[in-house]
Amino acid sequence: MELFINGLANVLQPYCFALMIVGTVIGIIFGAIPGLSSVMAIALFLPMTYSMDPAIGMGLLLSLYIGSVSGGLISAILLKIPGTPSSVATCFDGHPMLEHGEGIKALGTGVVFSFLGTMFSIVVLIFLAPQIAKGALAFGPHEYFSLSIFALCLIATLSSGSMVKGIFSGTLGLAFATIGIAPVNAVQRFTFGSVELSSGFDVLSVLIGLFAVSEIIKTAETAKNGGDSPVAQIDYKHIKGFGFTLKEFKAQLGNALMASLIGTGIGILPGIGASTSNLVAYSAIKNHSKHPEKFGTGIMDGVVASETSNNASIGGAMIPLLTLGIPGDGVTAILLGAFMVHGIAPGPLLFSSQGQLVYDIFAALCIADILMLLIEFFGLRVFAKMLQVPKYILLPIVFVFCVVGAFALSGRMFDVWALLAFGVIGYVFTRFHVPQAPMVIGFILGSMTETNFLRALMLSGNSFSGFFTQPISAVFLGCTIIYLGWNALKGMRKKKTAENAG
Repeated sequence: MELFINGLANVLQPYCFALMIVGTVIGIIFGAIPGLSSVMAIALFLPMTYSMDPAIGMGLLLSLYIGSVSGGLISAILLKIPGTPSSVATCFDGHPMLEHGEGIKALGTGVVFSFLGTMFSIVVLIFLAPQIAKGALAFGPHEYFSLSIFALCLIATLSSGSMVKGIFSGTLGLAFATIGIAPVNAVQRFTFGSVELSSGFDVLSVLIGLFAVSEIIKTAETAKNGGDSPVAQIDYKHIKGFGFTLKEFKAQLGNALMASLIGTGIGILPGIGASTSNLVAYSAIKNHSKHPEKFGTGIMDGVVASETSNNASIGGAMIPLLTLGIPGDGVTAILLGAFMVHGIAPGPLLFSSQGQLVYDIFAALCIADILMLLIEFFGLRVFAKMLQVPKYILLPIVFVFCVVGAFALSGRMFDVWALLAFGVIGYVFTRFHVPQAPMVIGFILGSMTETNFLRALMLSGNSFSGFFTQPISAVFLGCTIIYLGWNALKGMRKKKTAENAG
């Protein structure tokens, strides 16, 4: 408790608190405007945290994270276009509520239950993470290698509909991670005599290029073809509070609890995240409802299911990142990059070596959640206006920030060219429906996987048997083989069924 109180005191320092307010506002804007995303916002602001204290930098990035996940509800309700993939299910009932004259009630419901979902997952994170970290202290090189392989397979297969495309993306990320000087024996690999390539690609160039630049190219193409959608107008007069009664709020608590459990549970699993949790929670609550036929016509239950679950995945996704150093999606991959920038290695030792920083992060999550609630409540009219800003004004500004951020890494043009190259790769991926997250996570986990693989071989005298005789390592490898086999069998059955139907 003392560490948490100290964390609150650190986060509430004027400089950090002001940055978190700015981060929450910008995060909501990035979440609300279709085409901008959580990943883009955090990737864009990551270079700005270089010179900051780690706790302040993480406070800024986490406020961007929470604000952007919640901000997607604004465009989902007003435009019927989800600002982020995590708000897809919000469109189902949020926009119909607006059409029935209950727009402010839909927005208020989304804001309040986004807050409750996030807070639920933070409480789970605070109580569960230290226990997992204690268990993870027993991990050695064999266990970390097997865990990395298991996580990569999960991410590669769950983040897309195609196992082959996911594995291809993850393998490409691992291949890019091998460029430069080897982590154990210092051999130069795939440098082709280039001095710049000796140190490999900077993780921030890869992240910003794949997630931000590729999104700019894709959105520019969409905007050119389709144009911007008109924003629905809401009458804010005679509205009290969040637009719903205490009785309606109490009636939704059961749905909120179910959605919070689903969102937090899915957030813990690598490769799924908020984009899936909102759809799963929506389906689960609809199936358990006494009036499932009303879903999709504009009821509070649908908004509660979607917004509670997608925000509850935030705390869940932080659990494997902080306790094992394994990012589960693009956002947590960038947060892992933020730790690496400051020379901090997330994992079980983080809780003993950087205990105060961990509780600073817990406190920052709580404060950012409260800020999100207040800023969205008082600023809904402004954010609704922001949706009317044309993309031909927004996108060049974001692109300039991307290039400046890449150049600021070490003051060399090589990082800018790398940023553009990975932007093109990311755009090609989206055109062919290849997921980007496995590539980024493969790139980040590449060094960790290789280093632990070589250390494990050195410990066991160049014998591979240790990976199968160490109990925890054997469990992870066994789960990997079973999971891949099950996916391959499922794909074959689906193909056979399609052939029989044809």
